[in-house]
Amino acid sequence: MKNNAAIVYALFLIMGDFIALVAAFVVAYILRVKLDPRPIIQDIPADTYLYAFLTVLPLWILVHASIGLYTGEVYERRFKELGRLLIGSFLGTLVLIGYDFVAEDEIFPARLVVVYGLLLGFSFLVIFRSIARIGRQALFRYGFAVSNVLVIGNSPVTNEVISAISNTKSTGLRVIGAVGRKIEGFRVFTSFQEATQSIALPIHTIIQTELYSAQEKNNDILRYAHENHVSYRFVPGNSEIFVGNIAVELFAGLPMIAVHQTALIGWGRIAKRIFDVFVTSVIIVLLSPLMLAIIVLMKIFEPKGQVFFRQVRLTRFNHEFSVYKFRTHKTGLSGLSYKQAFQKLGQPELYDIYKANSYSLPFKDPRESTIGRFLRVSSLDELPQLFNVIQGDLSLVGPRALIPDELNTYLKKHAILSVKSGITGLAQVSGRKNISFDERRKLDMFYVQNWSFWMDIIILLKTLKAVLSGVGAK
Repeated sequence: MKNNAAIVYALFLIMGDFIALVAAFVVAYILRVKLDPRPIIQDIPADTYLYAFLTVLPLWILVHASIGLYTGEVYERRFKELGRLLIGSFLGTLVLIGYDFVAEDEIFPARLVVVYGLLLGFSFLVIFRSIARIGRQALFRYGFAVSNVLVIGNSPVTNEVISAISNTKSTGLRVIGAVGRKIEGFRVFTSFQEATQSIALPIHTIIQTELYSAQEKNNDILRYAHENHVSYRFVPGNSEIFVGNIAVELFAGLPMIAVHQTALIGWGRIAKRIFDVFVTSVIIVLLSPLMLAIIVLMKIFEPKGQVFFRQVRLTRFNHEFSVYKFRTHKTGLSGLSYKQAFQKLGQPELYDIYKANSYSLPFKDPRESTIGRFLRVSSLDELPQLFNVIQGDLSLVGPRALIPDELNTYLKKHAILSVKSGITGLAQVSGRKNISFDERRKLDMFYVQNWSFWMDIIILLKTLKAVLSGVGAK
């Protein structure tokens, strides 16, 4: 049986967005026309202004619908919803401006009404969506608008699925039975037919975690889902195959599932490169005086040493390149391997500590010079990597560029190397060096498989915050 809770919630969001936008532009009118003593472009009565706005507002709502703001894929993910709301606010404002341009009469008494409306509209939408999210979860806690789920399969993935959705208060999903695998705390059935005959509650969703060898059993499940309007989802047992970008396409006249290692393909890859070149060029121009000052200071404090440090790293498609950084190690230690540097210092035992602590020391690194320590803590040693971005070796955001010996120990390096390495990434903004090597690589894998332009923007903003606060720097 189909659960209409999602449809009701989507309609509620539509009405809420409508009211929030009306309230925003009414307040914008009051702020600029009624409370601001400055002259206006044209005296437009409040009822004329409101009528014109209400005429265009359905188009704004259609913009929201076109970018998925009323689908569970968006409104169930807070950051994704926030990004789409920001985009929708800009696009909706452009629709209003376009209408004002083609209309015979002016609809805005002053330009600031549009600016106020944009800012207030986005703010009111975020507030409303937050209240709606809280209210929806409150309903879940009392058992309202909950979808009943039947899980089918005897693979280990069955346990993972049930564990992920079993907290009804947050997910809005209630597992009412499992077919084929004994799960403690849940009702278990030996067959699909037994489950459908024994379960009194309506089944809203079926999740199948493995295909039966007998195709007729699979057909029975699909047929039941179609005939009873039940949502059906299939989770492949080998989940590593179905990651990244997935598309269903016709190949030689047959429908096939195309699985790419990463979502960063096609126009996304081109847009990312254009963004990298533009933003990096601006940053280099703005920070060139700072980089010049660092070069001068390094020449003053260590005149015999090299200013820049070069090291072979790996990037997309296993390509080796020389990464540029300001030298942070003492003269004579730069360019040596970790083990060689500690041996030259007469402290070879530090190498084991360094490796066990995710390639960092829990105390002051004796290899670092005085100015090098400052550069490392402030992350200013990374600035020359901006030129690697211009050359095309790196991206602003991506998996950390590692030396071959480090990355070769990771079994899934081929997946990480399906995109360009980056100056910053999820690992750096999720604790930087305070998390283990394996955890950092898992974050790299998540980025590769789930890339989005919005994710890049969030990572860059979090990187700026981490650098300014010095969180995780060593």
